[in-house]
Amino acid sequence: GPLASLLQAAPRAALPPWAASCPSAPPPLTSPPLSSPQQGELNSFLWTIRRDPPAYLFGTIHVPYTRVWDFIPDNSKAAFHASSSVYFELDLTDPYTISGLASCQMLPHGENLQDVLPRELYRRLKRHLDYIKLMLPHWMTPDQRGKGLYADYLFNAIAGNWERKRPVWVMLMVNSLTETDIRSRGVPVLDLYLAQEAERMKKTTGAVERVEEQCHPLNGLNFSQVLFALNQTLLQHESLRAGSLQAPYTTEDLIKHYNCGDLNAVIFNHDTSQVPNFINTTLPPHEQVTAQEIDSYFRQELIYKRNERMGKRVMALLRENTDKSFFFAFGAGMA
Repeated sequence: GPLASLLQAAPRAALPPWAASCPSAPPPLTSPPLSSPQQGELNSFLWTIRRDPPAYLFGTIHVPYTRVWDFIPDNSKAAFHASSSVYFELDLTDPYTISGLASCQMLPHGENLQDVLPRELYRRLKRHLDYIKLMLPHWMTPDQRGKGLYADYLFNAIAGNWERKRPVWVMLMVNSLTETDIRSRGVPVLDLYLAQEAERMKKTTGAVERVEEQCHPLNGLNFSQVLFALNQTLLQHESLRAGSLQAPYTTEDLIKHYNCGDLNAVIFNHDTSQVPNFINTTLPPHEQVTAQEIDSYFRQELIYKRNERMGKRVMALLRENTDKSFFFAFGAGMA
């Protein structure tokens, strides 16, 4: 598209000493449509859009910023500082965004999960959440306690009102209720941190997506697909509890790939939309088909269609504001 022709990978900073711990990345599985930074070299996820004043496209991931900030090269930080307008997927500092996301996740007509889920699945879900509630105090860090975060508050912040949520959002919630994820709560994720910094620096901020555009695709799965996804997620977390399974991919892997500048690994990690990957070879054939359908639906709706829509909006912003410098911070898996 027209955007791709304007993009060039930003020049890289010299490799910092810790880069030695990064494996040299395999060749790209597919050549990304954008001119990607050279795999296995460090820089990261900054592209320059050729215009005057320049505009930048920066790939973020949804993890506590403290885990990645020191690994983001100076050229990316300089680009952020130099830009007068900073745009995100959604405006995470806007209370309407947050309340819009919350209401989009609710079951319609005041229904409860108990009304819509098969009894046994509901029972397993409730049991798993009781287990999480019991474990939370043991999972939290002294640092979190020091900040006055206590377990009941944290549980309610993440899982409060779960009985009123649509099953697909409960499935995503269960995925985020792991010890690793709990221990990182209380620190803003990278995109939120950048939004807060942009506000603090009095930059113009904006978003290229509306809440419903991010939310509706998830609500668009059919009921049998949602039941399959929730059941698979619970099976996985029940095995983790029983100690018979190591998490298939962890936030830790994602952070390492991001810090090492490995674009492909980040894309194939399913981070952007926080949507898990259900395709695995141990499923019976008919379930393989369901897993495949869910995966291609998410790819279509949450990556390809969003890419196209967001690309058009970026182009429009650049055309309408020829005198402004822009920094677009989007999930790296969008590429």
